[in-house]
Amino acid sequence: MASNRIGRINEEVQRELSALLRTVKDPRLRETMISITAVETTPDLRYAKVYVSCLDKSRSKDVMRGLRSAAGYLRRELGQSLRLRYTPELQFTEDNSIDQGAHILEIIESLDIPEDAPDDGTTEETEE
Repeated sequence: MASNRIGRINEEVQRELSALLRTVKDPRLRETMISITAVETTPDLRYAKVYVSCLDKSRSKDVMRGLRSAAGYLRRELGQSLRLRYTPELQFTEDNSIDQGAHILEIIESLDIPEDAPDDGTTEETEE
């Protein structure tokens, strides 16, 4: 039962943070597209690990610094909108799962696997 509540809280934190990112005035966060891919909140609601992916990988370090700088503002705004007993402390982590998925897809597509003959239930007999 508690895990279902934590799951709903994670989704709500992710939704609210995604909306709040547009209000941050830090130029490091304005110059690239940022998406929050997941949120994991501890059961006591004290900490929330926020997984962030940015479109421009060369600017990811600056984006992470900007997010850490804006963490206090984001936490305050999150506390006003969520109405929880404790507003979790936000810990931002770079999410590379999209890159890893793309890399795995490239590997799969580069494999040279011969296509199978269609299986229609009959066996093909060659003429001699």
